[in-house]
Amino acid sequence: MTLISKVGSFVTGTARMAFLGGNRYYYLWLAVLGLCIVQAGFAFAHQFQYGLISTSMRDSVSWGFYIGNFTFLVGVAAAAVLLVVPAYVYDWKPIKEVALFGELLAVASIVMCLLFVLVDMGRPDRFWHIIPFIGRMNLPSAIMAWDAIVLNIYLGVNLLVASYLVYCGYHGIHYNKKFVWPLVIFSIPMAISIHTVTAFLYNGMASRPYWNSAILAPRFIASAFCSGPALLLILFQILRKVSAFEIKDEAIHKVAELMAYAMGFNLFLFGAEVFKEYYSNTHHLVHYQYLFAGLHGKASPIALYAWMSLAFAVISFFLFLIPRTRRNFVTMNIGCVLIYASVYIEKGIALIIPGFTPDQLGQVYEYVPSATELRVAAGVFGIGFLLFTLMVKVSVSILFERPQAEGQAVHV
Repeated sequence: MTLISKVGSFVTGTARMAFLGGNRYYYLWLAVLGLCIVQAGFAFAHQFQYGLISTSMRDSVSWGFYIGNFTFLVGVAAAAVLLVVPAYVYDWKPIKEVALFGELLAVASIVMCLLFVLVDMGRPDRFWHIIPFIGRMNLPSAIMAWDAIVLNIYLGVNLLVASYLVYCGYHGIHYNKKFVWPLVIFSIPMAISIHTVTAFLYNGMASRPYWNSAILAPRFIASAFCSGPALLLILFQILRKVSAFEIKDEAIHKVAELMAYAMGFNLFLFGAEVFKEYYSNTHHLVHYQYLFAGLHGKASPIALYAWMSLAFAVISFFLFLIPRTRRNFVTMNIGCVLIYASVYIEKGIALIIPGFTPDQLGQVYEYVPSATELRVAAGVFGIGFLLFTLMVKVSVSILFERPQAEGQAVHV
């Protein structure tokens, strides 16, 4: 069988696996995601026709729900390195068996990141300007250009590694370590770079003192190592129940332990930033005052979310820090949900809005996402979840169900 025929067989075979052989809950899930995508198409068509005025973004707050989700998902994508390092660098077998799913999550997350950038454009028909080596990107001075480059490289690396491993599993052959190893090692600094460069987009703005902090990049990375694995831990438990996929409790508990360290470091950096602002008590404190309390005697509409994010972070940190609660699946799952919610609020609300409030003229614009933004965002998440669902089903079918059924020896 030639290489072309093998690739063709792989493409057609995986397409059948993605859409056939699921139970009714699987197809119901696909139908829900399809509805989210369809309704988002109508919402985006309305936004494209009338422009960004159909959103709640204005001159005072020019980044909103779209960029908040973009920033959060960059962190989710970067979290794949938390599985890749112990799996491939230290060759720890319990983690190595599930590292592929971290790479699949990275692929789906980066796709959603790029889609959120697209829908945030006032003229999305000009998106080709930010395509590396095609558009006019003003390298090397434009940080946005570097962000586009590292995101696309990271997407390509993870997609190539994941596709190759599944391809080898499909044909029942052992993967070539000399091909995979350099790509995996290269993906580690790329995972760090995508969130670092994203942080540079923020703290490079001297006129936005709320973001103008040298520790913003490590804060981004620390929180990223919590949000992505939190989603994966719940996914692993679901897959163990509905498929032949097996993962040892040892691997789940080790990921949870690493998350505790990352969340502790994230809280430490956040505390250092809050201390600096409140102890120095300069006029830049106004942004934190708006975040946690309000300005001019008026309560802030995002203060409740800020305190919720902080409370969720502290509670989840102790749930993962204490071995007894970390190894209990009930309390661990509660901690996963709290961590995910905490980081989502931190990146979506507590990061974006205070940076613009008050604006350069001292005005306070109360930004709340519009129905159009919520509908479009639901569609972007629908596309990402659909892609991730299909990739996971194919991977589980090939690597954990198909070999047992056909008696093949698959080594991934």
